[in-house]
Amino acid sequence: MTAATPMTPVTPEAPRFDMFGNDLGARFSKRFANASLLIHQSTLPRATQELVSLRASQINGCGWCADMHTKEAAAAGESAVRLSLVATWRESTVYTPAERAALAMAEEGTRLADAHEGVSDETWSAAREHYDDDQIAALVALIALINAANRLAVIVHQKGGSYEAGMFSAMID
Repeated sequence: MTAATPMTPVTPEAPRFDMFGNDLGARFSKRFANASLLIHQSTLPRATQELVSLRASQINGCGWCADMHTKEAAAAGESAVRLSLVATWRESTVYTPAERAALAMAEEGTRLADAHEGVSDETWSAAREHYDDDQIAALVALIALINAANRLAVIVHQKGGSYEAGMFSAMID
């Protein structure tokens, strides 16, 4: 077992731990970002990717990821109305049937502890009506990846507000 490094005092603005400032954390983060590149390069629409990531981040209380995906979506041309209403997508008229199916899958795939069956057959069938096999693979991987990212950021108290669109582009090979 190695000796722990001295703890840096945590302030409300500073994370508990800087994953990017640690060699292992930085190497992991780069590989994690490269995995996300596969999803970003898929045929799953970018708007759907950002909306799903934003919704999962809202559910998980991840300010860092909600900040990131709101800003990335806006930079890609997403409207303020659609971004503002994603938390209430079921009561909104601005999403396509395909996006609604993806958002339902994201919610059920994120709230696994709340439902014994995870993603319901009804939600799965709705998603399959709109997405081909590659897009379904990308959607499943995206939901798993954003939930992992949310947990990483919440554990280290990475706060939202300072993200700038495109800031991680150089990290991805």
